[in-house]
Amino acid sequence: MAATNPAPGAGDESGTGSVGALNRPSAQLSPPITKRRLKKSAKVGLIAIAVVSLLEILAFSGTYFLYSRHYVTTDNAQVDGDQIHIVAPTAGTVTDWSIREGSTVQKNQIVGRIQSVGSGAQSKRTVRSPGTGTIAINSEIEGRYVSAGTTLATAYDPTSIYITARVEENDISDVHPGQQVNISVDAYPDAPVLGIVTQIQGAAASEFTPWPSPDTDPTNPQKVDQYIPVRISIINSNEAWLVPGMSVAAHIRR
Repeated sequence: MAATNPAPGAGDESGTGSVGALNRPSAQLSPPITKRRLKKSAKVGLIAIAVVSLLEILAFSGTYFLYSRHYVTTDNAQVDGDQIHIVAPTAGTVTDWSIREGSTVQKNQIVGRIQSVGSGAQSKRTVRSPGTGTIAINSEIEGRYVSAGTTLATAYDPTSIYITARVEENDISDVHPGQQVNISVDAYPDAPVLGIVTQIQGAAASEFTPWPSPDTDPTNPQKVDQYIPVRISIINSNEAWLVPGMSVAAHIRR
């Protein structure tokens, strides 16, 4: 009887099946994940930056705390002064206008004339300055028609220039007449100006706004920030040419 050959691979480790299994590609292994470590010099640099930043914050906080203990500061302030309005005494055409911005006028000085318009003789009336000062606003144009009472120019008395500072209501209790004030003028950063508190306005705007915003309960009035105007006379301008309207910061010594 002929011997029966076993099926290929059956019970034979060297069979085709085993060989196929051994010849299969092995699974690709992922390379091990390695954590990048900062160099020692980089760590030292980061620590140094953090320390310097912390010291700067502490220094600023300390300086601000010490400064705020001795001063009431506001940058909501400006140069102000008593205004002198030059107005048209009658209706007509401006003629002989002789002043411009920066001009100095004296009390009762003739600065122009108003020529009446109409039939018959056209008379002229003089325009005079009601006080002594420097022209800050010159809104008049030669030959323009104006109505009676129109403001033609505005002057300021240079001897009555002062500072109007608006102080928050929470700080106003620390402000009193006679306190010295250090004034920083935006236009003259290297020329500190010295002043003194002369007047505190007795009232501010209403403490509560009568018109709350639409997204709130209309029955509950909304509290708003209030500022009290403080008048500061100038003791020493340090040769800074102060003109009404200039922005300043006032540092009132407590």
